[in-house]
Amino acid sequence: MIVLLTAFLTSLIVTALVIRYDHLHARYSADHDLQGVQKFHAAPVPRIGGLGVFLALVAAGIWLFLVRPDVGRLFLLLLVASLPAFLGGIIEDLTKRVGVLARLGLTMGASLLGFWLLNATLSRVDIPLVDDLLRYGVVALVFTAVAVGGVANAINIIDGFNGLAGMVSIMILGALGYVCYVLGDHLLWNVCLASIGGIFGFFVWNYPRGLIFLGDGGAYLVGFLIGEVSVLLVARHPEVSPWFPMLLVIYPVFETLFSVYRRKFIQGASPGMPDALHMHTLIYKRLVRWVLGGVAARDLSARNSMTSPYLWLLCSLSVIPALLFWRSTPLLMLCTLGFAALYVWLYRRIVTFRSPRMLVRRQGRNEDGT
Repeated sequence: MIVLLTAFLTSLIVTALVIRYDHLHARYSADHDLQGVQKFHAAPVPRIGGLGVFLALVAAGIWLFLVRPDVGRLFLLLLVASLPAFLGGIIEDLTKRVGVLARLGLTMGASLLGFWLLNATLSRVDIPLVDDLLRYGVVALVFTAVAVGGVANAINIIDGFNGLAGMVSIMILGALGYVCYVLGDHLLWNVCLASIGGIFGFFVWNYPRGLIFLGDGGAYLVGFLIGEVSVLLVARHPEVSPWFPMLLVIYPVFETLFSVYRRKFIQGASPGMPDALHMHTLIYKRLVRWVLGGVAARDLSARNSMTSPYLWLLCSLSVIPALLFWRSTPLLMLCTLGFAALYVWLYRRIVTFRSPRMLVRRQGRNEDGT
């Protein structure tokens, strides 16, 4: 548990310093856009929370290297592999000039580094015809890069409200870490512990007040680690179904796929264009603002922080069955399809103003008092 504590304290302190001295770097690091369709904060906020998470992982890796050189060396190699994903995101946070395709490409490049340094490649998905194709090394490598890049981009997609991406990532890493612990995989268990500690240190300052944002650097870093741990877990342990990590990440991944479908085929717009129709945005607009009502509804911080727990609950509906059935591909496939159906049903209910009663705690007034 020292790894967890080391990462937590490092992230907690570094993030606190970033917030305390934001006047020195806010010109570059703060999110000054308060009018965008996906902006829900009232004042500029630093968006380099990923810095604390990364330094927390470095501190944990150094500690591991000192006490267990064999594990620590592999841990640090994984951090080296993560550098393209993290640096691409953090440069975007500071300059606003690294496009989404560039960040996705850098994350896929990080996956290739993971293959070179750690032999992280996905060679099975328990689907016969696909598995036949994955026997070819080049196909497996491309498939792995797309999968890891997709997961990282999905974590970035859901990073829209205080505590949302952070807690969802903690839940996913906690489930991965549990299975790694059961299997006795010390490397992956420690990666999950350190990642959870680093994210928690950031989470303290991010939720509920939103004093700092995870940013692209943090989102792509955390997403990359989730993807790499998933690939390595399946590659190193044949008893683990490849659908176990798939079910764990189905919420952010399906959110991304559904957004691409909505923008491309329904709106006729570019999939890369931001909009205000993500599930978390609709919950904010159709549930949270209505529930709070009146004067409280004008408090952006309260509205923002009230949104994420709805999505934590949604994510738990995939994480819990994944933990229960992590060896069984048929059951995991069924749960994955069930979650996708549930997501579409909820989305339709919310977008048509027919939110399920269990999601509405009390009646309130609209922001205009009516």
